[in-house]
Amino acid sequence: MQPVDPAEVLLVQSASRGDRVAIEALLARFLPELRAFLRLRTGPRLLQQETPDDLVQSVCREVLEHAAGFDYRGEHAFKSWLFLTALHKVRDKGRYYAAEKRDAARQRPAQTDPGDCSGYASLLSPSRVAIGREEVERLAAAFDQMPEEHREVITLHRILGLDHEQIGRQTGRSAGASRVLLHRALARLGRLLGQAETKPENGV
Repeated sequence: MQPVDPAEVLLVQSASRGDRVAIEALLARFLPELRAFLRLRTGPRLLQQETPDDLVQSVCREVLEHAAGFDYRGEHAFKSWLFLTALHKVRDKGRYYAAEKRDAARQRPAQTDPGDCSGYASLLSPSRVAIGREEVERLAAAFDQMPEEHREVITLHRILGLDHEQIGRQTGRSAGASRVLLHRALARLGRLLGQAETKPENGV
């Protein structure tokens, strides 16, 4: 089990009470990866309504301000809770806009500026991350063409860092089925990108 850092527990508790300094500190720690996670899971449609930074930061702040009921058991568990809770809230926003039947003429073009590209480092080789925006935009465009279950297993494993047992609990699959799905998803992603430029997977 991951050792619990008392300073991190205090930081999370302070954020849950609305402490702006604590919230900003947690945002700075997790925002690049959270931004990448949400972009690759939700696609560009919602970005016609809100900018990526506004969307992610507003959702992240809302989650952190209501974290009082979270039992802190280490950074990895907190990251999983934060990212998955934020994903649910982003999807709620998507359903809201869909229910509103927003006039397409009033929508902005989808804003796909990836911002800080470091959040995509677990999916691209260091050289590709160094290239930056162009490669991240290609990656996001490829994800938009993939089935939800493929986007899900890749982001849960590569960005959130869940193992196959944990992914199985999240998705209702066995660990073996998760491994097979990840292998297929990465193969599909490689084909969509035109070459195998995602980071190699050890022990899929």
